[in-house]
Amino acid sequence: METIEIGVVGCAGRMGRMLLKTIAETPGCEIAGGSEAPASPVVGQDLGELAGLGKLGKAVIGDPLELFAQAQAVIDFTAPAASRRHAELAAQGQVAYVLGTTGLDPEQQAAIERAAYHIPIVQAANMSLGVNVLLALVEKTAAMLDPDYDIEIVEMHHRWKVDAPSGTALALGRSAAAGRGVDLDSVAQRGRDGMTGERRRGDIGFAALRGGDVTGDHSVIFAAEGERIEITHKATARDIYARGAVKAALWTRGKPAGLYSMTDVLGLVDT
Repeated sequence: METIEIGVVGCAGRMGRMLLKTIAETPGCEIAGGSEAPASPVVGQDLGELAGLGKLGKAVIGDPLELFAQAQAVIDFTAPAASRRHAELAAQGQVAYVLGTTGLDPEQQAAIERAAYHIPIVQAANMSLGVNVLLALVEKTAAMLDPDYDIEIVEMHHRWKVDAPSGTALALGRSAAAGRGVDLDSVAQRGRDGMTGERRRGDIGFAALRGGDVTGDHSVIFAAEGERIEITHKATARDIYARGAVKAALWTRGKPAGLYSMTDVLGLVDT
């Protein structure tokens, strides 16, 4: 098997270190490098020691441009503003790009889509196999049930997560909306407080919980008179996301430019 050299931006974070470890342990993959913000105290530190792998002889880079110049694929779980810049660097360097960052605004998302005209990009709110099966199930269930079934999406994450609802919760909302043939923005109810009045028929509601070290729990509830259907996914380890991201990076090898999802990577049939 031909080896693919994969870089990691934001390599010092919890996910970054997990990605480095997963790349090192995955056949056909090699760590191309890792980058952090120029002022980060880990710049210059050995990547292997950072990830608990022992000395690798490759140092953390303070300039992502250098990383994109030496990698065949780069994985990004950083922040929206940084990811926009990274997508531009990937397009300029003709480097495959795997994006797990959530919370992008419309302008940042448009930049990702522009970059995908030049390189293969795999973008997913959640890269685990189980969650992507959940997305497919939610769309199919929503298509089978009429609006008498109220849809509520509940998610919980650790106290350090900065965006809400989670990107995965929003992706589940989009799947439910697609199943019903509606635009999510027109039916989303993302916050309730005080005297809100009765629930509007056809809304898709979101509730975001934060606390402790919860890796990620997501439930989609279809509630009607006399019965309720609940579909739930609970993540207990972060390495499920790292494994999915590395699988996506391997999958990009030889693929034409375009914006892809984990549905493409995993070969799941659209519902």
